[in-house]
Amino acid sequence: MADFPDITVELKAAMPRLRGRLLANQSLAELTWFRVGGPAQVLFTPSDEDDLSYFLGELPQQLAVYIVGVGSNLIVRDGGIPGVVIRLSPRGFGEVSAAGDIVNAGAAALDKRVAETAAAANIGGMEFFFGIPGTVGGALRMNAGANGAETRDVLVEASGIARDGMKHTLGNADMKFVYRGSGADPSIIFTSARFRGRVAAPKAIRARMNEVQNHRETAQPIREKTGGSTFQNPPGHSAWKLIDAAGCRGLRVGGAQVSEMHCNFLINTGAATGHDIETLGETVRARVKENSGIELHWEIKRIGIERA
Repeated sequence: MADFPDITVELKAAMPRLRGRLLANQSLAELTWFRVGGPAQVLFTPSDEDDLSYFLGELPQQLAVYIVGVGSNLIVRDGGIPGVVIRLSPRGFGEVSAAGDIVNAGAAALDKRVAETAAAANIGGMEFFFGIPGTVGGALRMNAGANGAETRDVLVEASGIARDGMKHTLGNADMKFVYRGSGADPSIIFTSARFRGRVAAPKAIRARMNEVQNHRETAQPIREKTGGSTFQNPPGHSAWKLIDAAGCRGLRVGGAQVSEMHCNFLINTGAATGHDIETLGETVRARVKENSGIELHWEIKRIGIERA
């Protein structure tokens, strides 16, 4: 597969004050939980919020921009991603702190760490984050939820940077949260968030977190190369039950398989391509539609181009 043209030299020349790292034709497979996908034409890791703002402000408008976190909810297609992929590092965007009933978190912080920090400060209401295998940035964009709670239940405000480099702060209502999504400007790259919980007994918080963890370990294939829940639950239905009823448990396409343990999880059995996983997902959608008349919608994000 041919690489994309290397544009990092001209970008660096146009941005003399840039402090972050620019890499050309960087493989993204190792950055996703599925371990599949082609390269990013440019992968940028900003040093901090000001560096990201400067970069976006100077970046030619015609270049597409994508943001990735820990790649837990993502299929990168095999042809890779033309344009710029931005990945926030824990070093510049991973701080988490708590005071009173408030938790402040950088967008690159793991959701699990938000729950742990809240628990250490006797703040309840954020235990559900313990069961979400992503980052705060992804939780904000996706209104991530688990075990009966969602990001919108605890968010006070989110900060981010738009495509033009301008910084924005959005309150809970500005996020326009919906089930597994938000109506906030899709070009905004979230950099941090402020959450509010409630002061609670440490023993009760720990018990709830243990429940969340036990549910994950007993009901989900968390030791596999997977991307978490594949499809949104349709109103009044469980996606996994619809998939199971359509006879898709264990279904395979190439190296991709519907998990035997939890039908709403796709797994890379070892040699899957991005095409295998996406094709398997579309096959499942078609079978569920044929069997039940219900259309499943992807929860996992799919970005990039097919291999030529």
